[in-house]
Amino acid sequence: MYTLGERIRTLRKQQKLTLEALAGDHLTKGMLSLIENNKANPSMESLSYIAERLGVEVSELLEEVNIHELRKLLMEVEKLYHTDFDDLTDENVQIIALIEPFADKLNQGYEAGRLLEIYSQALHTEKKEGWQNSSDKAAEIFHQLNLIPRLAAIGMFRAMVKFTEYDYESSLEILLKERKAIEARNVFIDSLTRLDFDYLEAVLHFAVGNPDEAIRVMNKGIEFSRKKRVFYRIDHLYRMASFNAMMTGDEESRIYYNRKLELYAEFSDDEDPRFFNRFSNVHYLTTYKKSYQEALDSIQKFRDEKKQFPSHFSPYISLEIGKAKFGLEKYAEAIVHLKKVKIPDFLHHPFDLSLFYAKDAYIALCHLALGEKTKAFIAIEEAVTAITPMPASPYKDFIMDTLKLIQTTS
Repeated sequence: MYTLGERIRTLRKQQKLTLEALAGDHLTKGMLSLIENNKANPSMESLSYIAERLGVEVSELLEEVNIHELRKLLMEVEKLYHTDFDDLTDENVQIIALIEPFADKLNQGYEAGRLLEIYSQALHTEKKEGWQNSSDKAAEIFHQLNLIPRLAAIGMFRAMVKFTEYDYESSLEILLKERKAIEARNVFIDSLTRLDFDYLEAVLHFAVGNPDEAIRVMNKGIEFSRKKRVFYRIDHLYRMASFNAMMTGDEESRIYYNRKLELYAEFSDDEDPRFFNRFSNVHYLTTYKKSYQEALDSIQKFRDEKKQFPSHFSPYISLEIGKAKFGLEKYAEAIVHLKKVKIPDFLHHPFDLSLFYAKDAYIALCHLALGEKTKAFIAIEEAVTAITPMPASPYKDFIMDTLKLIQTTS
């Protein structure tokens, strides 16, 4: 945070003025130097003179945090905030350190609101207190400015806080409440905000076990995207549609949406949808088609092409390798692979979690095949404990069926 003297010196240097040039015939060079080093306070007359020669208002010099400083700070913070996922290190810690000295002074304007919004998210991610107050303050600023996209973003973040705590019912309740409030006060909602709401609402309906409503909202978002020719979120909606088709056994729809993802990847020059399709195909081969060698061959072919899955896909692929080894009756190898799989911290949706919880059921089956019944019971009990709170899915059915199988062979 700049002091008055530092602000004068910064503006002077930005305008490439010497002390003598700024002092003119009203101040001495020595007095101006004392002012810039906060060793003397200028009179109101001198301050008006300095402001006039710098081409700014006196109020700008007196502001504890002026707009130029905030814009510079926001640019630095936004750069940290938008760091690619695979490159993240301690960006949130840096964001907190940058904004914290200004936090109490951020009261109005877009820059203040956006800084508080990012600050609240960084505080929450680092499990620090005070994020709610910063979020509320940001929301109030955006409310005054009638910035609907930013208000919506804050509402969605509040919903996702509950989502990360696995409180899916509360998360959906908050999201629907925030969406209703925004739609009630605004006839027009921009397309990107509308698609964000549709996507997250569908995700949360799936999470609480309302598949019919989830599919309705998901299809509504896809149709809106097509009609408006706005492709934001469309790859996420296609992924959700593809995965749902896989779980429900709708092979035609699965192939259709995977093809759409390939077209989107080509259109957008974004490789991530292609990586999803690769994983999706491998998962389909191990879980639904039971073509285990084909799954391993598919992974190897990808590697032979000298390509590597992004780090956020790696746990998924490791899981599928373990499942394929199990299917090929290489039980000891499968156990080694499956025990190395760690559930990523960024996963919170029950379908993703259930998919990973199933690894313990595969471990149990491996132990059972090796005649290690005690270890099989320990592994399946872990899977059952984890899966019990989750909504119905093929993965939950698989775990419970595995439990019954192990119980009947004891």
